Amino acid sequence: MQPPIIKTKQFILRPFYLKDAVSLVEHLNDKSIARYTLSIPYPYHLKDARAWLAKVEKRKKSKKIEVLNWAIEIQGEAVGGISLEKIYINHKAELGCWLSKKYRGQGIMTQAAKLIVSYGFKKLKLKRIWAGCFTTNPASQKVLLKNGFKLEGILRKEHIKNNRFTDDCIFAKVK
Repeated sequence: MQPPIIKTKQFILRPFYLKDAVSLVEHLNDKSIARYTLSIPYPYHLKDARAWLAKVEKRKKSKKIEVLNWAIEIQGEAVGGISLEKIYINHKAELGCWLSKKYRGQGIMTQAAKLIVSYGFKKLKLKRIWAGCFTTNPASQKVLLKNGFKLEGILRKEHIKNNRFTDDCIFAKVK
C-alpha cells in the first residue's frame, strides 16, 4: 500500500520514489544518523539507497499493510523519513524516523511524528504506537515525549551496534 500525501507549510510527507536515491545518499551519509539506527549503514552509498527504494516500491504494490514509509520532503528533496512498521491493523505499530542534520532543531520531526501518529490512530484504527530508541539518543526521546509518548521501560543490552551492546528505551502512546 502506498502511504497518503500529507502537506504542511514547512514540509510534505509523501511516498518515497526511486528518484529519491541521490537525496537519500546526500542526507543519510551521516555518522550521526547511523549511530542511532540499526539498519542505516555508514557510509551510505547509492547502491544502499537503490536497494532500499526497490524494497519500498515492492511494498507499495502489496495489498498487505505491514510497513508505511513517508519521505519528509523540503524544497523537492527527501531530507528525512518516518514510518509505521510491524503494523497490525486495529492494534499496534512501531514508529521510526530519521532527519538530515541540516533540518534538525526546527520542530520538523515533532510535527511529522504528530501527523503520522494521528494517521495511525484515525485511519489504521491503531490502539498502540510504540517506538524504541537508544538510551544515548536524547533528541528522539524528546520528539516522542512532546508527542505524548510515555517511557515504558529500558531494555538492557537489547541490540548490538558496532560490536557493542546498547540499551533501548521503549516508548508508547495508546488510545
